[in-house]
Amino acid sequence: MKHTLAAILLLTGALVLSGCATKKYVAQTVDPVKTKVDQVADQTSKQGATLDDTRKQLEHDETELSAASEKANSADTRATDALSRADAVGRRTDELRQVVANLDDYKEAGQATIHFAFNSDKLTDESKQDLDKLVADHNSLKRYFIAVEGFTDRIGPDQYNDQLSRRRADRVVQYLVTHHNIPLYRVHMLGLGKQKPVDEAKTRAARAKNRRVEVTMFSADSTLSVAQPESKAPPKPQQ
Repeated sequence: MKHTLAAILLLTGALVLSGCATKKYVAQTVDPVKTKVDQVADQTSKQGATLDDTRKQLEHDETELSAASEKANSADTRATDALSRADAVGRRTDELRQVVANLDDYKEAGQATIHFAFNSDKLTDESKQDLDKLVADHNSLKRYFIAVEGFTDRIGPDQYNDQLSRRRADRVVQYLVTHHNIPLYRVHMLGLGKQKPVDEAKTRAARAKNRRVEVTMFSADSTLSVAQPESKAPPKPQQ
C-alpha cells in the first residue's frame, strides 16, 4: 500500500513537472514568434498607409503637372500669336519707316476729288466710279500710299465741320479698303474741316466746290500706271 501511494505521488509529480516544462517551452518559443508576427503586421499596416498616402500624393502631383502642362501649352500658343502679330506690325512699321525715309522718291500717281452734298457724307455712284478708276491698277505698284483729306464749306460751327470732314474722309477710306482691299496702313486720312478752301467766294457754287474729299495716290515705283479720273465740275450746288 505504501509502495502504491509512493508510485502515485511520483507519477503525479512527473506530470506536474512535465506540464510546467511545456508551458515554459511555449512561453520561450511561441510567444516571441507571436510578438514578431504582431510587429511585422503592424509595420505592414503602417507601410500600407504610407503607400496609400504616396499614391494619393502622386495622383495630386500628376493632376498639378497636367494643369501646368495645359497652362504652358496655352502660354506657348499666346506667345506664338503675339510673335506673329509683332512680326506683322514690325513689317508694316518697317515699310512705313521706309516710306517716310524716302518721301522724296514718292511722286503723285493719281488724284480724284470727291464732292458731297450739303451736310452729307454719302458717296454717290459717280464718286465711287472715280475711286474705282484711281486705284484700278494699285496691285501693280509695290511702293505706294494714299492720302485722303476731307473738307467742308464755311457754314456751321468749326467743331461740327471738323467731325463732318473726318466722316467724309472715313467714307472714302472704307470704300477703298472694303471694295479694293487697300491695306489700311497704306492710307493716311485727315479731316481739315473749313480749312484750305478751293474757292474763297461765299456763293453757293463756291460752297459746293469746298464740300469735298481729295484723294491722292503717291508711288515710288519707276513706272506709274495708275489711272487718273477725268477732271469733272463739282455737282450742282445744293443748299
